[in-house]
Amino acid sequence: MQSALKATSKPDLAVDRDWWRGAVIYQIYPRSYQDSNGDGIGDLKGIIRRLPYIASLGVDAIWISPFFKSPMKDFGYDVSDYCDVDPMFGTLADFDALVAEAHHLGLKVMIDEVLSHTADIHPWFKESRANRSNPKADWYVWADARPDGTPPNNWLSIFGGSAWQWDASRQQYYLHNFLSEQPDLNFHNLEVQDALLDVTRFWLERGVDGFRLDTINFYFHSQGLENNPPLPPEERNDQTAPAVNPYNYQDHIYDKSRPENLAFLERFRALLDEYPATAAVGEVGDSQRGLEVVAAYTAGGKRVHMCYSFDFLAPEKISAAKVRQVLEAFGKVASDGWSCWAFSNHDVMRPASRWAADETDPAAYLKVISALLMSLRGSVCLYQGEELGLGEAELKFEDLQDPYGIRFWPEFKGRDGCRTPMVWDATASNAGFSTAKPWLPVPGKHLSQAVNVQQGDAASLLEHYRRFLGFRRQHPALAKGDIEFIESEGDTVAFTRREGNEQIVCVFNLASRPAEVNLGGQALQPLAGHGFSGQSGTGSIRLGGYGAWFGRTD
Repeated sequence: MQSALKATSKPDLAVDRDWWRGAVIYQIYPRSYQDSNGDGIGDLKGIIRRLPYIASLGVDAIWISPFFKSPMKDFGYDVSDYCDVDPMFGTLADFDALVAEAHHLGLKVMIDEVLSHTADIHPWFKESRANRSNPKADWYVWADARPDGTPPNNWLSIFGGSAWQWDASRQQYYLHNFLSEQPDLNFHNLEVQDALLDVTRFWLERGVDGFRLDTINFYFHSQGLENNPPLPPEERNDQTAPAVNPYNYQDHIYDKSRPENLAFLERFRALLDEYPATAAVGEVGDSQRGLEVVAAYTAGGKRVHMCYSFDFLAPEKISAAKVRQVLEAFGKVASDGWSCWAFSNHDVMRPASRWAADETDPAAYLKVISALLMSLRGSVCLYQGEELGLGEAELKFEDLQDPYGIRFWPEFKGRDGCRTPMVWDATASNAGFSTAKPWLPVPGKHLSQAVNVQQGDAASLLEHYRRFLGFRRQHPALAKGDIEFIESEGDTVAFTRREGNEQIVCVFNLASRPAEVNLGGQALQPLAGHGFSGQSGTGSIRLGGYGAWFGRTD
């Protein structure tokens, strides 16, 4: 492996280093996308087979969830070898072929880097836990028990219980913010940082265009190991952990979101800047200070390029007031930063069930909120199946694979419901995902939403995504422009996007009843090609239920 300090040749200045700003990124959960070898689990060759479909959507990049060697206790987010592909998913040669084909189709490739922790069978941890004097003794977060034998402090794991696990070999506790099989790396050790930067370079040299950084704000802990203070009940929320999880009872000021992380992120960015047109998006899980952390991590163009928090991934339903509050708050705290917005991913209930299920026309509702998402200032992440309107799968307890859901069942059913296989062909075995029994069942109710059912149907959600992404490509202001909100009433959202000489007014009605938005007498030229049919009057826009309108200033 090359040293993280080794410089590369000067970047090609003709390359668009800013492609990520306003990019639409399609997330692939590889276990559930396409099986190519009949073992019931998706793989890299399966992804290659489906790349033309992804390109046909009009997205800019793909983000592939972990495919590295792993014992799969947390389905790839417990890495045992950062620089190899788990045989379940294929080989490094398969990955190289995937990158080549994606680039041929005009798609950037981003991969998931899980740097905050490893699997407990990783060679680094095996060495670290052997004794207190080996070369990697300080590569993980170790601490002595309190005099009564209990853990060093009150820190809790996201997955339930104490964040500390006793290790008999060292007669010490080690920190794990997630499963006990996912020990946390000690980022205060510069050797650990160097090793992880070497891992990053390994994949950059293989041609990846960027990274999604898992749990980016968990990298550092307070070396003082102070107890987290209790969080008043009125300040608790379920943005990053379900309401039944006592993790929400603490104010997590010592176990994550530490200021020491900023210096490491600057080292990470300096490495990426050696390679033309690379980018990183960080996942920020902080229920109290999410936007402030995003602001700090994306400030000044010297840390990560963009981050996403859980503002629109939480159970709370999206509303006009929420959209404006979040976007305006981000603009204030991160005037020079950049966010990546998402309504869906592999960790949260699908929005078709989370938000749309109680609407009078769920399909129309999903169309308008997806258009809203793709019109906000920031980049966008779409999760596989979101473009089909898939709902959350209802699974039996015996079908569950996710340890999180098994731990908190039935009050919290885990993440398996959003991870069921992609549905390609309603008439094929297992909806075209696999010829064998899939690792998670294919819900029967998803068959009517399969790709082959929606493809070519102008009224379908799939074709809506293709149409709107094409419309977005035609108007740079929607991707990279500034945003300024326009006063509107009820559940309507209105704003102007500006980039260069282009100004586009965007108006959305998130409610089922018609609405009218007064634009103050502006003379606007309606734009076509987005698929909505709002009408402009004298200084106002009339929208049907779940309607949208787009116009350009004369």
